[in-house]
Amino acid sequence: MSNPADLSHLTRLTALLRSARAAPPGAGRIATAVLTGLVCHALFALAVLAMIGAMFFGMSESFGRVPWPWAIVANTALLLQFPLVHSLLLGPGRRWLARLGQHGATLATTHYAVIAALQLLCLFALWTPSGIVWWRAQGGAFVALCLAYATSWLLLIKASWDAGVEVQSGALGWLSLAADRPPRFPDMPERGLFAIIRQPIYLAFALSLWTVPVWTPDQLAVALMLTAYCLLAPRLKERRFAQIYGARFRAYRARVPYILPRWPAGGEPTP
Repeated sequence: MSNPADLSHLTRLTALLRSARAAPPGAGRIATAVLTGLVCHALFALAVLAMIGAMFFGMSESFGRVPWPWAIVANTALLLQFPLVHSLLLGPGRRWLARLGQHGATLATTHYAVIAALQLLCLFALWTPSGIVWWRAQGGAFVALCLAYATSWLLLIKASWDAGVEVQSGALGWLSLAADRPPRFPDMPERGLFAIIRQPIYLAFALSLWTVPVWTPDQLAVALMLTAYCLLAPRLKERRFAQIYGARFRAYRARVPYILPRWPAGGEPTP
């Protein structure tokens, strides 16, 4: 039997696609929407592929060729730009996104996804490898880690679906513009993986950082920085949810742990 949450997500996404297909006249608006969508999803796909590939090899394979020791400065800048800009856009930068271009308010989620994809693409494609490899998994360890790595990405896909894939992928903005209507955001996620922990997207991403089959100083630096981001950044999101949903979110927060599932025997939720 299908999961009711999955059906609601699918129904909402299907309705959004149908609205875009039955768009009212406006060649310029539709062209802007489609072009923005193509750019968004192409960059999104490239960023994901760059992430998966770079981390699978422990950040030992990339296109960055900055000479050492300047590579330390370049890699540090690449590593810091993602959490800093991403957090800014989750907070005060949201107003800037809404003013970006003629249709900024409608395309805000798409522009956010474009910027995030560019940031990730820069980080994982332009990293300058140190050339030092501490450990490469072999035999059974390699198979086990590959399975764990693939599982972490599947969990990330599932968590993104549960959160509202049209928002996570940036599709909500350009499809809403094509349909000539304001974006209709999904409700506060409480089902699927969000019924187990409040931040499954961040947990799944953190797991992908630590289940790679190749370990280098580069991978350790990336894993430490982005894991810290995964633990701290959701606080900004939860502050916004508390303002939007009030008592409903506070009840959800009291019921569901933050980022680690509660043991079956019953433990105290992570605040």
